[in-house]
Amino acid sequence: MSAAPVVQPFVAPNHYHLSGGGISLTYVPVGAGGLAQLQYQDAQRTLNFQGDQIRTVDVPDLGDVVSVTLTLTIDSGSTTFSVLIPMTTLSNVPGASTHIHTEGITTVHRFSVVPVLNLGQDEVYTFTRLHGTASR
Repeated sequence: MSAAPVVQPFVAPNHYHLSGGGISLTYVPVGAGGLAQLQYQDAQRTLNFQGDQIRTVDVPDLGDVVSVTLTLTIDSGSTTFSVLIPMTTLSNVPGASTHIHTEGITTVHRFSVVPVLNLGQDEVYTFTRLHGTASR
């Protein structure tokens, strides 16, 4: 006689929708085909990312840091966007969701093909308060 499967009373979210400061994003850690998906939108563009275009690092003191590259040039650097995904717990019921507050970080990575222009701070950060929902 085998034991019945145990249903966990709590689960982690699998869908995030966040916005603030002119930025809107939807993040799905495991989407179609088992790949992460992230849609980023600001006043200038809407960009879609999936799989290895999305970099995720678990930082024990922060939660997950999820990053994508918004622009990349060979001679002047790049711009990335990172969002802090806080540890969040939901009830294990269909449609469970909760409101979350977090931060988005737009980073301009300076680079010049002229070595003397690379002196000084290489990254400039802009923080954006984001709020929205984490759901299952």
